[in-house]
Amino acid sequence: MDHLWSPWRYRYVSEKGPKECIFCAQKSDHIVHRAEKNFVLLNLYPYTSGHLMIAPYAHVPTLSECEPSALQEMMMLAQRAEAALRKVYSPSGFNMGLNIGSSAGAGIAGHIHMHVLPRWPGDGSFMTTVAETRVIPEDLETTYAKLLEAF
Repeated sequence: MDHLWSPWRYRYVSEKGPKECIFCAQKSDHIVHRAEKNFVLLNLYPYTSGHLMIAPYAHVPTLSECEPSALQEMMMLAQRAEAALRKVYSPSGFNMGLNIGSSAGAGIAGHIHMHVLPRWPGDGSFMTTVAETRVIPEDLETTYAKLLEAF
């Protein structure tokens, strides 16, 4: 049997959940852009290289509780994220979306956030299908430097 080592994920899989809202904490080490009502940051546990998230500064759990102007800006930032990711990675497609509530898959259920994932043919390789493992070809610091420049 082959083993893939990803020790940086241990903290994620072993914790019961974050003690504080990661979006409210706004640790700037992986924020690639700050706008008036939202910010764009790297997902620390990406599904693909370039996996971004867009979150409002306001801690709200649902779209209905978010200011309309923040939602409008979120979509404009999604458009900007798409352009930046196209420039840096040349993906052939994207997944974009929100998981609202823990039963819908939200890891941080109390603070809405939009995922923006670049996609390529074959990136759901046999590793994902058979071994339920993803291989990310680039470390976060390299991704961060590329996307910070693109924004």
